[in-house]
Amino acid sequence: MNTPAPAERVVLVDLRVPFFRLVFFLVKLSLAAIPAAIILGVIVMLISAVLAAFLGGGDLDFLRRWRL
Repeated sequence: MNTPAPAERVVLVDLRVPFFRLVFFLVKLSLAAIPAAIILGVIVMLISAVLAAFLGGGDLDFLRRWRL
């Protein structure tokens, strides 16, 4: 029978990342956050609309003052 070797511990001491590569990664990260925020906003809006429809929606009297 084969027994697994004992686990070895690894300690990371230093991580060298070039500055411009890090800047490029952070720009990509910030651009990817925009569609993610839009999608999360739509999901939250749908959940709140379902809850408002289920719980009664409240009174919309404040909209009547702009009605012609």
